[in-house]
Amino acid sequence: MKKIYAHRFGPVFTIATIAIIISFITRIALLIASKKGFDFTFLNIVGVFGIGLFYDLAFCTYLLLPFVLHLALTNNSIYKKPYQWVLIGAYLIALYILFFTNLVPKDYNTDLKKAIEYLVLFWFVSYIFLLTQSQSLRYKWRTVVLKCYLFLAIFLLLFNAVSEYFFWEEFATRYNFIAVDYLIYSNEVIGNIQESYPIVWIVIGIAALSIIIFIPAQKYIAASVRSSISIKQKAVVAAVLFLLPLATYLLLNNRLKRFSGNEYANELSGNGLYEFGAAFWNNELDFYKFYQSMPNAEAFAILKNELTVPGAKFISNDTFNIEREIAYAEPEKKMNVVLISVESLSGEFMKAFGSKENITPMLDSLAQHSLFFTNFYASGTRTVRGLEALSLAIPPTPGQSIVKRPKNDSLFSLGSVFKKKGYITQYLYGGYSYFDNMKAFFGGNDYDVIDRSALSDKEITFANIWGVADEDMFNHCLKQLDSNYANGKPFFSHIMTVSNHRPYTYPDGKIDIPPSTQSREGAVKYTDYAIGKFLKDAQSKPWFNNTVFVIVADHCASAAGKTDLPVTGYHIPLLIYSPNNIQPQKVDALMSQIDVAPTILGLLKFNYHSKFFGQDIFNLSREQQRAFISTYQGLGYIKDSNLIIQSPLKQVSQYKPNFATGAAIKMPLDNRLKKQAMAYYQCAFYMLNKGLYKR
Repeated sequence: MKKIYAHRFGPVFTIATIAIIISFITRIALLIASKKGFDFTFLNIVGVFGIGLFYDLAFCTYLLLPFVLHLALTNNSIYKKPYQWVLIGAYLIALYILFFTNLVPKDYNTDLKKAIEYLVLFWFVSYIFLLTQSQSLRYKWRTVVLKCYLFLAIFLLLFNAVSEYFFWEEFATRYNFIAVDYLIYSNEVIGNIQESYPIVWIVIGIAALSIIIFIPAQKYIAASVRSSISIKQKAVVAAVLFLLPLATYLLLNNRLKRFSGNEYANELSGNGLYEFGAAFWNNELDFYKFYQSMPNAEAFAILKNELTVPGAKFISNDTFNIEREIAYAEPEKKMNVVLISVESLSGEFMKAFGSKENITPMLDSLAQHSLFFTNFYASGTRTVRGLEALSLAIPPTPGQSIVKRPKNDSLFSLGSVFKKKGYITQYLYGGYSYFDNMKAFFGGNDYDVIDRSALSDKEITFANIWGVADEDMFNHCLKQLDSNYANGKPFFSHIMTVSNHRPYTYPDGKIDIPPSTQSREGAVKYTDYAIGKFLKDAQSKPWFNNTVFVIVADHCASAAGKTDLPVTGYHIPLLIYSPNNIQPQKVDALMSQIDVAPTILGLLKFNYHSKFFGQDIFNLSREQQRAFISTYQGLGYIKDSNLIIQSPLKQVSQYKPNFATGAAIKMPLDNRLKKQAMAYYQCAFYMLNKGLYKR
């Protein structure tokens, strides 16, 4: 065994051993953290650790590439002609590309780009220096470098383990698209971490543990540097180690882990960093490649049948054209609309849905004076999914949200309908709108974007890394709405809150939960307070009596559960409030976020051309009601108290969900429901990719 670790490629086996042990311990820690939701069966235990080991080994094939490259190329030959000129040329080309071209986008994680630039520059300077030194010094240098590599790798693996634990606490899942976004928007994320956790002590602890592991692990490094190995042997070993990640990339995907009916078991059997890579490369999944489909003509025929409702007339006989003329007998109401999408507002937070904590007193009171929708569901688990559904009224397509994709401008949106009617249309956000690509998306789809940068220093009384306090943004919104009114035009203003987000900080003295607790409950209650204050202040405005206020969550605080798509993880509130125009009513119709836009337009009795997949809920029979929920891979369709889930590898399953607990019983497939679900998602994917959802 000692010979393996003292071999020329011994450091590769050393770091692989350490990585697997750390992954094993991480998996145990996450299992303990999720013990309430995990089904402790023999099959689940074996699957979690057996499949988990397989993915850990797969991740190691990528992790070891820098070590293999270094060990394969660093020998005395690289300091002799002509190799020295080849290497110098390669370094200079790399430095030119990194520093002086746009080949590496400058706006894509600037911190990471700078780190790579200076690392390459450091190696170039080091190489030039070593050209003039003795062979003995080069051996010492290579030993020191490998030891530094080893320590850095141990530190990063431990840091990742701690990060995975915190990520699991927040999302009950391995790394996914959220983690990819966190890498891109490093400023907000690093700030959030600094404000949420004792990061200095965590780093000190990780460094100390890294040293403890490093001391026994590094003793074979010097022996491996001086280890004698022929060029042929080195080439063979390096070739095998280089081929392993290629084989992993070509032959393996992250769907092998889906072996259990318990979602916690499936997630635990993965490897976090492997999952991160999978999410990074698959920001959009090809529906036809990964999901069951049907002939497009059949799918559109089913969809058109579903979209056939009173007052809707298709304008074309084209099979793939779903544009309808929507008409109401009553006259149009040119009322203002203020849509407030609330960060992470689960239905379970409200007393109306059984909460005993009294953290939404204002919303609970407002529900009695509004259209209060009690059977309403979020389309996804992220803010961008909620924004996508609320603005585009389209089912969630697999992969990344449309908000984050390229070429997502000029789409048929709620903003475009209002703009065509002569409205001022706005998206107002308390943070910086470059985050999650909001500025580009809303700016390209008929909204004027107003964010934190529009507020003066005097207007900001409190802020954290995500944005200004909700009160501050609402106060600024009041000024904007006053300005809109002064222009003599009706307005549609979509406001996005930020306070109900970790680190859960907010101004002191506003509610009875001190901000020092940094609790979700406090953040929810503060946002509830801020919305109440905004509505109270709005009552004194001349535009109030002619305004409809729509309050809706962007998604739940958590969508974790034993099943892939637990319905309780998507149940959110929707309130529509206009005391002088809308009679209070509790509405139990089944609907989801894609139905909000057409329902608002229906309340205003607008006549317009529509490409929306969503429907005016008051224009649907109970038999037609349905809802859409999703992860980035799982596509859910709720109808007739059943849940159809479409998954990659062309899997379709049907469940009878318990809408109180989130548990679900697998059922035989109803072919009618299956085809309806497939048609909605397939047609949405088809229209987006063919450019048919442009306005």
